[in-house]
Amino acid sequence: FMKTKLFLFTVILSIVSANKSNAQTAYISNYNDSTVSVIDVITHTVYTTIAVGKEPGGVSVSSDGNWVYIANFSDSSVTVISTVANAVSAIVPVGHYPAGIAVTPDGSKVYVANQFDNTVSVINTSSNTVTATIPVGSLPLGVSVSPDGSKVYVTNWDDYSISVLSSLADTVAATIFVGSGPQGLVVSPDGNKIYVATENTNSVTVIDAATNSVSSTITVGTAPYGVTITPDGSKVYVTNNFTSGTVSVINTAADTVSATITVGANPVGISVSPDGSKVYVANYGSNTVNVIYTAADTVADTIIVGSAPQSLGNFISTYTLPLGIASQSDITETVSIYPNPCTAETTITFSEEQKNTIIKVINILGEEVQQLTTSNKQLTLDLSGAGKGIYFAEIINEKRNIVNKKIAVQ
Repeated sequence: FMKTKLFLFTVILSIVSANKSNAQTAYISNYNDSTVSVIDVITHTVYTTIAVGKEPGGVSVSSDGNWVYIANFSDSSVTVISTVANAVSAIVPVGHYPAGIAVTPDGSKVYVANQFDNTVSVINTSSNTVTATIPVGSLPLGVSVSPDGSKVYVTNWDDYSISVLSSLADTVAATIFVGSGPQGLVVSPDGNKIYVATENTNSVTVIDAATNSVSSTITVGTAPYGVTITPDGSKVYVTNNFTSGTVSVINTAADTVSATITVGANPVGISVSPDGSKVYVANYGSNTVNVIYTAADTVADTIIVGSAPQSLGNFISTYTLPLGIASQSDITETVSIYPNPCTAETTITFSEEQKNTIIKVINILGEEVQQLTTSNKQLTLDLSGAGKGIYFAEIINEKRNIVNKKIAVQ
C-alpha cells in the first residue's frame, strides 16, 4: 500500500474538545510474586513492576484511569495504586481473603468480595476506609457493577447464586440462582444482561437484569473463569481455565459461541481495551498475557509477566484528555515514546524522517512545559526538570489530525 508522508507540527488548542478516552496501561496481578506488572498497551511491554500485598488477585481500574485497586488474598487487604506515579498510595484492610473487586462508574466506592467471610466490603474512595460490610452468599468471588452504578452483582461460588446489591443502600436487593460454581461475571454496556462464568457446568449463564432471572445457558470450554464484554456489547470473551487453555467468544445477538481461541495455560483474568480492538488474557499457568485482536479473534502477541498472573476484573486503564487538549484521530503508528514513564533514555521516534518538526510537551492543565525540534526520526525527551504527573506530547499532521501521546513522569 502507499503510505502518505506526514509533516508534523504542533499547536495548543484554545477550545474545549471532545472527551476521548484511550487505552493506556494494563495492570496484571502476579499471585505468586505479590507484584503487579504494568504493561504499555501500545508497545506490549512491561515498563514497571509494583510491589503490592500478598497473593494479589482481583483488579479494578477507576473509570477516570487515575486509580487501580488490587485485592490481596492472603493479606486481607486492598492496595490502592496511583496511575500517575505507578506507586502505592494506600492500603485498606478488608474482610478475610478478598477475591473479586470492582469500582463504581463515578469512582466513589469500591466493592470487594471476601471469600472466607461471606461478605462484601464497601470502600469509600475519598477516605480509603471501609464504610459498610454486606453479608452475601457462601464463598463470594466475582464482582461487577451496572453501567449506571445502581447495582452491584456478586457471584457466590458455593451457593450457586448471584447477590444483587443496591449501591444506594448497600444491602442485598435480590438473589439469583445460577449454575454450579459461578466465578467471574460482566454486565452488558446497556445494563440489560449479566454474563456469568459457571465453572462446574462448563457454561456461561445469561441473566435478564430487568427480571433477575436466567434467560439462557451457553456451553463454553472447561472451567470458565473470567468474563469481559466489548464496549459495543456485541461480543463476550470467556477464559476457560484448567485443561482448556482457551477463550470462548460469544456473539451476544444470538448468545452462541462464535469462536474458540487457544491461549496460554490456565487463563484467568480477561479485559478488553476501551476502543474494543484488543482483549488481554492473564495466563496463570504460563506467566504470560496474550493479546487478542477482536477483528479477527486471533492471538497477536504474548507478553511475559510475573509468576501466576490472575487479574480477575477490569484491569485496563483509560484516561480522558483534559480541557484544551484534543485527539481527533489516531496516528499512533507515526510516533512512539519509549520507555514511558520517562527515564533519561526516553526517546520520541517517528516512522519517517522529520525535519524542523516542533513538539510541545504540555501538562495536564494545557500549559507548555517544553518545546523540541526534530532533525531526523528520533530525539531524546528530557523532562528531568518536570514534576511528577501526566503530560502530553501534542502532534498535528498536515491534514490537521491531532494525536496526543500520554507521558508519565515518576
